[in-house]
Amino acid sequence: MTSATDATRAANAAVLDGLPFGDRTDLEHAARGRLAPLPDEVRTPGGQPVWDSRRFDFVEGQAPPTVNPSLWRQEELNGVSGLFEVVDGIYQVRGLDLSNISFVRGQTGWIVLDPLITAEVAAAALELVNEHVERRPVTAVVFSHSHADHFGGIRGVCSPEDVAAGRVRILAPEGFTFEAVSENVMAGNAMTRRASYMYGNLLPASPTGQVGAGLGKTTSTGTFGLLEPTDLIGPADSSIVLDGVELQTLSTPDTEAPAEFVFLLPAWRALWTAEVVTRVMHNLYTLRGAQVRDALGWAKAIDTMIARFGRDTDLVFASHHWPTWGHEEALTLLRSQRDTYRYLHDETLRLANHGETMLEIAEDLELPAELARTWSSRGYYGSVNHNVKAVYQRYLGFFDGNPANLHPHPPVEAARRYVAYMGGAEAILERARVDHKAGDDRWVAEVVRHVVFADPENHAARELLADALTQLGYQAESGPWRNFYLTGAKELRDGVMVFPAPTTSSPDIIAAMPTGLILDYLAIRLKHPEATDLAGTVSLVFTDANERYLLELSNGVLHHRLVATDEEVATDVSVTTTRAWLNDLLATDDPAGMMTEDLGDQRVEGDPAPLLAVLGLLDEFPFWFDIVTP
Repeated sequence: MTSATDATRAANAAVLDGLPFGDRTDLEHAARGRLAPLPDEVRTPGGQPVWDSRRFDFVEGQAPPTVNPSLWRQEELNGVSGLFEVVDGIYQVRGLDLSNISFVRGQTGWIVLDPLITAEVAAAALELVNEHVERRPVTAVVFSHSHADHFGGIRGVCSPEDVAAGRVRILAPEGFTFEAVSENVMAGNAMTRRASYMYGNLLPASPTGQVGAGLGKTTSTGTFGLLEPTDLIGPADSSIVLDGVELQTLSTPDTEAPAEFVFLLPAWRALWTAEVVTRVMHNLYTLRGAQVRDALGWAKAIDTMIARFGRDTDLVFASHHWPTWGHEEALTLLRSQRDTYRYLHDETLRLANHGETMLEIAEDLELPAELARTWSSRGYYGSVNHNVKAVYQRYLGFFDGNPANLHPHPPVEAARRYVAYMGGAEAILERARVDHKAGDDRWVAEVVRHVVFADPENHAARELLADALTQLGYQAESGPWRNFYLTGAKELRDGVMVFPAPTTSSPDIIAAMPTGLILDYLAIRLKHPEATDLAGTVSLVFTDANERYLLELSNGVLHHRLVATDEEVATDVSVTTTRAWLNDLLATDDPAGMMTEDLGDQRVEGDPAPLLAVLGLLDEFPFWFDIVTP
């Protein structure tokens, strides 16, 4: 175990002095209405662990020196778990996943809001509300937005048969299905690997390891699924009735998610803010990797919520954290969240227009004192630093305008040159040890990473870099920052530990992917340099989907376009098959061999060589690639 250095203790002590830790209002609100505790653990039918509710029980009392006290406070609040009555007729289960699941009493059954990540925890939450409130069927499910922790547990609360028979309606924002399946496809392997850092999944839960993610504790592991929505909310829609309950809706796309909406439940004067308003400063750029979000649009969406729903709101509840009760309290939360995102946006661009660069602005920009002391605007998930960089990137991109930064060397080559210029590895380490002892770990990490990239087998450098990252993790207020630092330190010390690779490409996800998106993904997987001398055209006809695609291989690129099923197009080969064949293509280890399998109604006409060439050059992406070493 690595203990906190004097510098870390001093940094964390300064946080204690600078924030209103005597205010216990949030703790009172987090515990309000608790009806029942969580089950100690949740397992799959086969006995595999999915969730351990006791894992973070150590987060209580005074913060240890190895955890930022502000993050410790947030994780103590996130640890207040169980089944809660928000108001009569609205219930939440908190602490069974990264997100919350909520239940609204309809005329005949439960309306489920955001059924967590996996089926097992969603089913456990449903059983809690059935056992301790009232046993009722599920009549509707709401997916507030297109991130996995808000829909992946759908099969734990209803079945495809329920939906097909009309017993359960599924409501989602317009564009939901495409966004839900696409975000984790194109760069999905790299994004998911980085998510293992972001959520601390490789760390032990302890005061020197994982304490939570700020937005919630961590992610469940179980059966991930997706069922197609039956009803969609678009920008022009303002109201819908589910099982006798009116939802006054507001579409908020391109805020926290590309497809998202919020709504007011007028019968309860309760505003459901999805993930647009929570108890953290959220990410404008998520460290796992995703498209940069629109801070200005986010702030304006919250302002619209205030204008449209503010006078009718006495309660705010969301898909993360605990509710806010009271009319003025609700408006205060909405306004502070709105002002936070707008301040980050406007001040970043003001300084950028003075010629300041991304790194300069991120170093200097601070929130106004009132916002900085507002707990719900603290950087437990996002941070001022990386959100400023997101705003800059959205408008001005990666390049700061200085031509010296236009074409830098890649990391390994740059590292070798830096080490040579600085007098060699031992000279660097000697000076870095002095800086580490002085508490300048941010600089130690900046410098010693070059030694590690120049010589990954330099164990002294790896250990010193790990020590620096550990202290930075101990000081971090952001849960993802802490998890990134400590996971990086762990891999420097222990190497990359290979476990079964996680994936969000479940059969449900693949089945929901539009055919064109699958073909785009296959085009990404093509080993392009090896395909530059190949050429050919393929007609793919999917009988069950009534679709026909023309594929063209040219200059190492695989193009596709949708064509009419009766259009006359000359191709080298025509394959008539089903979408199921294409779905299986994503999962097989032998895609070229699928051309020779008996798939019933598959028919091949012409020369299959172009298609076989493409299938033989599909790349496989290793999940456990190195991050803190080259």
